[in-house]
Parts: sequence; structure tokens; C-alpha cells
Amino acid sequence: MAEVITKKTERFLSLDVFRGLTIALMIVVNTPGTGAKIYAYLIHAQWFGFTLADLVFPSFLFAVGNSLSFSMNKMKQAPAKEVWFKIIKRTVIIFLLGYLMYWFPFFKSAEGGGLMLKPIGETRIMGVLQRIALCYFFASVIFYYLSEKVALILSGIILLGYWAILYLFGEPGAVLEMATNAASKFDLSILGLGHIYKKDSIPFDPEGILSTLPAIVNVVLGYVAGIFIQKKGKSFEGIAKLLMFGFALTSLALWWDLIFPISKKLWTSPFVLYTVGLDLSIMAVLIYFIELKKVKAGIAFFDVFGKNPLFIYLFSELFYIVLRLIPVGNGLDAFEWVSEKIFQNIVPGAFGSLLTALAFMLLCWLLGYALHKKRIYIKI
Repeated sequence: MAEVITKKTERFLSLDVFRGLTIALMIVVNTPGTGAKIYAYLIHAQWFGFTLADLVFPSFLFAVGNSLSFSMNKMKQAPAKEVWFKIIKRTVIIFLLGYLMYWFPFFKSAEGGGLMLKPIGETRIMGVLQRIALCYFFASVIFYYLSEKVALILSGIILLGYWAILYLFGEPGAVLEMATNAASKFDLSILGLGHIYKKDSIPFDPEGILSTLPAIVNVVLGYVAGIFIQKKGKSFEGIAKLLMFGFALTSLALWWDLIFPISKKLWTSPFVLYTVGLDLSIMAVLIYFIELKKVKAGIAFFDVFGKNPLFIYLFSELFYIVLRLIPVGNGLDAFEWVSEKIFQNIVPGAFGSLLTALAFMLLCWLLGYALHKKRIYIKI
């Protein structure tokens, strides 16, 4: 299911650091400590609006497109049959890993005692890795056959089309409400209630099928940015243009937000533009300091995450699930005990919750560091 690469390959350091920052923040957002309130900026917006946590996932999709731009030339030189096999194989592996991750640990307590297999009919089908897989698939096919200009036009059509779909097929008077929007209705009709995410206020999948459509644009624009960076990125002119494009997209998104609200859970079109605009700005800053000014402080830390991003993310999710399954007494599981008995005693409140998440993230980093020291890079 994974290919282990032991030979050193030439990498774009800013991209690895950007990806590493994204994975580190993703782990922190997903594993807040218990026993206290969490900082608001580390919690996803309830429905409309935007927080730091909302930037994480679209940034990773942007990085997927950025990385794809470095490998597409080689793909275009290969036979179509070989390329299709590679794309489909990687898509299926990533999607399947995401599906199995949500099914894990596969068993639950039976009513009469003992264990029973979790019913397949209750497993969530869509999710973070599943969305990454689908966006990778469509972006790869788009750029294998189409030019960047056509891809940008197609992206515009997708964003405008998604806007139209939500307003035309949602329930009148409540077209963007969680229970009555077109994306929610479509996912329920295709997936069924048993396969929908159920940890929100109502059954609703923030990584559903229909809302994956605009998410493809995050990868497409990440690819276009990657091509631009390869051509002009390592120059003051290139950095200035990245910042200008970033400002233009965020400004357009905020204008669009007035009539089509920014929403991560619904993955609205202005949300796409807003996150891509921020990502372009962040990439410009990283290129300036890392590639031009040769700043080294902290680079190695995030580079470790950037070398094995999907593997470390998958490990973090499974490790967290395991810790939450281990009872340690007083009604606490292993993760809760560490958070509430150690970190909340040292630093009570939201900061203690943050320290718990940072400690968990550092444990995941240690795994990545061990792999990096042995030059083992697991390409999923």
C-alpha cells in the first residue's frame, strides 16, 4: 500500500516546509486537550465564518497541487496507460486508507459482552483522505490532458457552477442551512444516513461528495502556483506577484462573501478563493526567507513533517483513536488523563489544552524524525 523511497531526491524546500506547517497545525487542531475550553481560532467555524483551523485542510490540498506540478512533466512523458494506472492506484490507496481509518478499530463492544465487528453499514465513506484522493485524481487528469489556461477556466466554471447548484437545488428560504442545502441533500441521497459524519449538530458530512467539487480547485490553483514558482518564484518579482495574486483572491473572496458566505463545512466558492489567496501569501513569505534569505531557524523541524506528510497524518489519527480507547480509571481514557491530570494541573485552561495538542504533535514529529534520519520517505 505504500512505496518506500530510500534514495535522495531533489526537493523544493519551501514546499516541504509549507506542507510541514500544514501537517503540524492539522495535528494540533485535531487533538486539543480535554478538561478546558479551546482557543477559538483552533476550532472550525460553526457554519459561516473563518478561523485558523479552517485554513489547514485547504492548504494541504493546495500543497498537493503544488507538489503535482513538479511531477506532471514526467507523467506527460509516460504512456497514457502507465499514467492512468499510477493515478488510479494512488487514488484507491489513499481513499481506502481514509475509509479504514474511520472504521478503525473495526470492533465494538457487544451487548451480551465480548466484541463484535462494526457494521459496514455504519462506516463513514467520505473523509479527509478520501477528499484528498478524489481531488488528486481529478487534478491529475485535468493537467495530464489540459493546459493551465483551460484548467483555470474550468476552475471558474466549477466555482460558479457550485454556487448555482447550491442556490437552485437547496430548499427555498434555507438554501445554505446545514440540513437543507443541496450538498447535504445530495450526500444523504447517495451515501445514506449510515455513512454520513454524525459528530456535528446534525448528521452532515463536511467532506461530502458534492462539496468535493470546489475543493478540486484548491489543488488546481496549487498546481498553477507551483508552475509559477518554478519559473519565477525564486525572485523578488515572483514573490511580489504571489503576494499580489494572494491579495486579489482574498479581496475577491471577501466581496463574494457578502452574497455567498465563506464556509469551510460547505466549502463554498469564496472559501476556496480566500484560502488559496492566503496560501499564496504564505508561500511568498516562505520563499523569501527560505530560498532568498537562506534562513535556517526552524526549517528542519517542519521539513520533517513535509517529507512524510500523509503517513504522519494517518499515524496521528490512529494513535489518537487508540489513546482514546485505553481506560485508565475515574472515567478517563489515556488521552484525557494526560491532558487533565498533567497539563491542566501545570497550566489550567485553554493554554493547557494547547500544550496537550503540541505534546501530541511532537510525538508524531519524533516518528517523522526517525524516518527522516534513516532517509525513509513513505509515498502513499
